[in-house]
Amino acid sequence: MVPPDPARTPAARRAPAGPIVSRRQLLVGGGAGVGLVVAWGLWPRRYRPNLVAAPGETILGAYLKIGEDGHVTVVVPQAETGQGAWTALPQMLADELGADWRTIGVEPAPISPLYANAVALAEGIAGLHPSAIDRALAHVGPQAERRAAWMLTAGSSSIRAFEPPLRAAGAAARALLCMAAAERFNADWQALDTAAGFVTHGEEKIRFGEVAAAAVGFAPPTALPLREPGEGGISGRAVPRIDHPSKVDGTAQYAGDVRLPGLVHAAVRTGGPGETVAAVDEAAARAVPGVVAIVRREGWVAVVAANGWAAERAAAAARIRFAGGTPIDDAAIAAALATAMAGGGEVIGTAAEAPAGGVRHTADYALPSMPHATIEPLAATARLAAGRLEIWAPTQAPALARAAAARAAGLGEAQVTLFPTFVGGGFGRKLEMDAIAQAAAIAVEAKRPVQLSWSREEETARGRHGAPALVRLAATLGGDGAVAAWEATVASPAIGHDAAARLRDGDDTPTTAADPEAVAGAETCYAFPAVTIRHAPAAIGLATGVWRSGARAATCFATESFMDELAAASGQDPLGFRIRHLGGQPRLARCLQRVTAAGGWSGPGGGQGLAVHAAYGSVIALLVEAERRGTGIAVPRVVAAVDAGRLIHPDSARQQIESGIVWALAHALGPGFSYAGGRPVARGFAGLGLPLIGQIPEIEVQMIDSREAPGGIAELAVPPLAPALANALAAGGAPRLRRLPLGERA
Repeated sequence: MVPPDPARTPAARRAPAGPIVSRRQLLVGGGAGVGLVVAWGLWPRRYRPNLVAAPGETILGAYLKIGEDGHVTVVVPQAETGQGAWTALPQMLADELGADWRTIGVEPAPISPLYANAVALAEGIAGLHPSAIDRALAHVGPQAERRAAWMLTAGSSSIRAFEPPLRAAGAAARALLCMAAAERFNADWQALDTAAGFVTHGEEKIRFGEVAAAAVGFAPPTALPLREPGEGGISGRAVPRIDHPSKVDGTAQYAGDVRLPGLVHAAVRTGGPGETVAAVDEAAARAVPGVVAIVRREGWVAVVAANGWAAERAAAAARIRFAGGTPIDDAAIAAALATAMAGGGEVIGTAAEAPAGGVRHTADYALPSMPHATIEPLAATARLAAGRLEIWAPTQAPALARAAAARAAGLGEAQVTLFPTFVGGGFGRKLEMDAIAQAAAIAVEAKRPVQLSWSREEETARGRHGAPALVRLAATLGGDGAVAAWEATVASPAIGHDAAARLRDGDDTPTTAADPEAVAGAETCYAFPAVTIRHAPAAIGLATGVWRSGARAATCFATESFMDELAAASGQDPLGFRIRHLGGQPRLARCLQRVTAAGGWSGPGGGQGLAVHAAYGSVIALLVEAERRGTGIAVPRVVAAVDAGRLIHPDSARQQIESGIVWALAHALGPGFSYAGGRPVARGFAGLGLPLIGQIPEIEVQMIDSREAPGGIAELAVPPLAPALANALAAGGAPRLRRLPLGERA
């Protein structure tokens, strides 16, 4: 046996005491046996980790804990909304670590700047642009707190944001475990490897749990030994999802499942924008058995009772009325959008002049407000005790949720503990803090633990739904039939700026500044030589919110419908017309070729429609078959071709595409979300016209093998469905439809 090189032995890799980290500094949470933590260069040194280890657990970095019994806990900074984040994110770390998937568990990350979503920070999810949020949150406290506010689950960013740090965490922990095991084997640590939860050296092996505590005495290598993705046999596979067993057997904890001693329940009625409470029949409410309190604020009233049924019954008996605000109906919304469009809008980016000559074509496209219709309405459970507030709630922004609860309760953020629960459908709706702030205020006034669940009617009436939009497109076709210039003007509320203000400090006052988030997707995926994009902010009198795919639902509907219209005007096939304008987009060209081959593209006049979309680092092409049947629309088949880069969990990726298609189909073929007398006409699920399972088309999803970095996928399929459907109907001889919804199902 060749003796190991002294420079590469475990002793040479030990972390020196003092400047880097000492044993004293490694203790977390105080108390013997609580656990150990290793600090290494992947952590910004100005931030202290705030993980807590159970007895027998060792903390190895910001994302990982290993128990003496071999269990591996991955700390996940993203909410589990059903999209599979609690599986895909641990997969990446476990693959690098060489873990046994059967030993993997997860826990939500604590609020910390360590878990800021870097992709959200770079892209400005929901209008929360970095410079703006730093200014807006200057009153919150130091930079660490402001950075923690970027703990967001939004914009199909989970994998894109956290694959690098999770893989690095797994590789660093693997190196440390190998160093600790190398002392046992008297070997060079670099000759060791990991697999299935063991550190291996030839035929010798030792469990992770046996060396985890010793591993904190070593320093990881400067250059982390990253594996090829999937080398550990976990990433890239459809492993069993971690969240599924509890959801199947009913043990999964949602905010409405929390039970505390002395818990009471609250029902709420919330006013619209600018409305204040005008009347409450408190005597009638208190006549309902079980009522214990009535909490009244400027824009809402809550009735608190021994159980949820009594609370809702008493809230109805109270005949709560609001005054002020502006009466809203469909005509008023349409007029506000038209007025904004007439103003011309403000250029977002750089305006490009159209060349002289050519034929100019224009068209307007319109979308109504779009409800989220999440399975779980807003909910939160709150308890105030000994000057500290505890909140259990589903949230896509935990730091901002804690801040909202602290403001509502009149406490400092350090006095508030947030316990994030499973999210029963996010889609941007759980970025909102209404129920969290209300529950905190109710708990303070009622002086007992309270559970608040919005009713389905309240959720439908007062939810901050996706914003309506009017999109005007203009294109100049040159003599060769190619697009020489493209102009897009979007009239809509400033959805990003409004969301930023609301999440920041609860300010619900609409802004009128031009907003890049409101024109997302208008830049298109095509290589047009001259492009001008404008936003015309519209004051519509409605509280709008972040919706699944945001403004892309409007801009893609307009763009991809217009592309078919331009192809017809120039006598070209819609497929060839798109490929001609893609420029340097080989991934999209490949998706178009794949989807038309799989769908049996028949060309113009065949009742088939195409649409493409590029977003979140991914690309998709859809082919939809549709036809008129009597007064309704039938959609027998949808085919999708998707390049989402390297896939982490292929089944979840496919399911997200299917989910997006069904989601978009519900809005394209529903009755529409209409307003009359200041409130939506629909009062619940029944009024939304959601598709039944027998009305779902055959959906075929082709996932293209790709070596690109993983892209976002949860929202990708939503924008192109409606235009592909509209194009299919027009190809079948129906009049061109430029307004959603397109009609009722057959």
